[in-house]
Amino acid sequence: RGEGAPSPAYEGEDGPISFILNGRTWRDQGKSPYEPVYHVPLPAKGEAKRAILETYTKEHSAEYQSQALIDLAFRMGKEIEKRGGCDKVKSIVLHTSHHTHYVIGTGSGDPQKMDPNASRETLDHSIMYIFAVALQDGEWHHVKSYAPERAKRADTVRLWHKISTVEDPEWTRRYHSHDPKEKAFGARVVVTFEDGSELIDELGIANAHPLGARPFGRAEYIRKFRTLTDDILDKAESERFLDLVQQLPNLSADQVKLLNPVAPKGYLVENPAKGIF
Repeated sequence: RGEGAPSPAYEGEDGPISFILNGRTWRDQGKSPYEPVYHVPLPAKGEAKRAILETYTKEHSAEYQSQALIDLAFRMGKEIEKRGGCDKVKSIVLHTSHHTHYVIGTGSGDPQKMDPNASRETLDHSIMYIFAVALQDGEWHHVKSYAPERAKRADTVRLWHKISTVEDPEWTRRYHSHDPKEKAFGARVVVTFEDGSELIDELGIANAHPLGARPFGRAEYIRKFRTLTDDILDKAESERFLDLVQQLPNLSADQVKLLNPVAPKGYLVENPAKGIF
């Protein structure tokens, strides 16, 4: 089909250039891309640069809007088990933000988000699939949770197809809030059981977020690095990198050049296949 996306990606409609200049969108409206005025807050002279504390740690390998919902699924899954398990569930509705509903939820109108044969890239953007697997497994793995055999499990597909999303104006407002203490990417979840009873819970901030229940510290980042690289790096190379990167403030210029982890010889194999170009 040829190339169907912007290259480089940062030149796309959702890229930083477009967001800063409102380039394409404003030109389409017959306006100047330089018309908008943006106010970018900067730290005052001598003020500690703490903006990194407002970044969003991804504990789980999934779209960021699903982070808090994965944590919530872990919590709700335990209660569902006490009530007879997922087979007793009639429906699950996620009351969430406009973005979550229309991009990774049922508001997208994308049937592939409900398809057990969908690609990992699609499943990563299906909060229905993600919530179902997190409910059942009580954990999330960057490979196992997306494996084809995992996505095709009959009990998972049944549960997955009982899950839907709706937009809630309050969650949309919090999604767009500029106050880091109010900004949220979560949802209120209503689980309805076959007997008519309900289980309702909500979570706005992922556990790993600086304002979350279990903010990530150095130990958690090291654990995440090891989890993601255990099947790639030799143990000695992993430890070399971790030892070096934890000395970052004191490294020389030559030592900084050694910060890239090195995959074992033969791990990366050149692909000789040629495309249409």
